[in-house]
Amino acid sequence: MKRWIKRSLVGLAGLGIVLGSLTACGHRMHHGGWHGDATPEQQAEWRGKMVERVSAKLDLNADQKAKLAVLSEKMQAQRQALRGSADPRAEMQSLVAGAQFDRAKAQALVQQKTDALRSGSPEVIAALGDFYDSLNPAQQQKVREFMSHRGGWRRG
Repeated sequence: MKRWIKRSLVGLAGLGIVLGSLTACGHRMHHGGWHGDATPEQQAEWRGKMVERVSAKLDLNADQKAKLAVLSEKMQAQRQALRGSADPRAEMQSLVAGAQFDRAKAQALVQQKTDALRSGSPEVIAALGDFYDSLNPAQQQKVREFMSHRGGWRRG
């Protein structure tokens, strides 16, 4: 297989994964009461509720709770950078709007998402590391258990 074909297929697969993830997250958040069109105040309210819920489940102290809040803010900023200012569904539809798939636009879109991920990831990783490292062994075990269960923690 020619190199450009491989690169195009990898780029298209990457685009599909990125856009699929964004669409899935947007769909899930919409049903949970928070959509990409939410105001910054609504987003902050949702993050606050999430921090409170996780804090209660893990019995976090004030320092750990603050680190979780920072992690939440960094993840939201990363999510917004990935989503960009345009509607992901509209972006995907624009790729197939003509008689032929717009390969150049698809590659540019993949590059844009990759650049956003690459630039924001160090901050997210640092915040996640700071939060996880601040947990005691019992709290870390609860996090590992949460991650091993597909559905995660349930309300209540």
